[in-house]
Amino acid sequence: MTAQVRFPRFFVTSPAPCPYLPGRNERKVFTELKGPHADSLNDALGRIGFRRSQTVAYRPSCLDCAACVSVRVAAEEFVPSGSQKRALKANADLIATVCRPWSTSEQFELLQSYLSVRHPEGGMTTMDETDFADMVEHTPVTSYIIEYREPSADGVTPGRLIGACLTDKQCDGLSMIYSFYDPHHETRGGLGNYIILDHIRRAQDLGLPYVYLGYWVEGSARMQYKVRYRPLEKLGRTGWERLDAKEQDRLIAAAAANPRSRAEAGQKTGGKDGLPSIAKV
Repeated sequence: MTAQVRFPRFFVTSPAPCPYLPGRNERKVFTELKGPHADSLNDALGRIGFRRSQTVAYRPSCLDCAACVSVRVAAEEFVPSGSQKRALKANADLIATVCRPWSTSEQFELLQSYLSVRHPEGGMTTMDETDFADMVEHTPVTSYIIEYREPSADGVTPGRLIGACLTDKQCDGLSMIYSFYDPHHETRGGLGNYIILDHIRRAQDLGLPYVYLGYWVEGSARMQYKVRYRPLEKLGRTGWERLDAKEQDRLIAAAAANPRSRAEAGQKTGGKDGLPSIAKV
């Protein structure tokens, strides 16, 4: 490992209100990704719980809290549940296309529609099209946008865009940086679930062992969807460890009993995993 990768310079943000747990503060440690070794550095940092936002890799470094836990799906061992099989079947006709990391107005309009329903008071609602372009295009690592479209009537022209995901390809898996989809679709439910399932399938096809889902926060209702994928691994003090099956059963049951509330949906936040706020540090 070269010195450029081995010894990056790290910085720490000032404390700010936590977007996930009311009454707490968050702090992040981050470093810049740049140069010919950016992919290698991103891979190494991803294995110890860092996430990417544009040209920055970051992870929580809170003084009095360790609630944010990195999680990943063991793609090679994944077996879909009954509801996940139904989601795969219901959306099997979607056409997924791997695109270069280049933003489009169509993607931005879909993102705005998604945010208006899922994160109406979130910080990302202030993004304009230039901000979105920065989020997608400012990447020093191997990344792409996967678009999900419905079949067109003529089978030739591109169909309606109903989902998208900004994704990094790492040496040991796919890292889902940010996904969004049509929240108003008349007939298709579970699009967010389907996008994750499609990434698991893609990782399997590529021979990659993991799909990185970012941070899971027990006690934050909007983060509980991540516990529904088995086997799930979490990053602890001694490294990655498999979530116990009984414990995962308990978490899934708790998530089903306590769906994401309207109050939390409107809580002021930087978005999924604090994505946009760190990019402006």
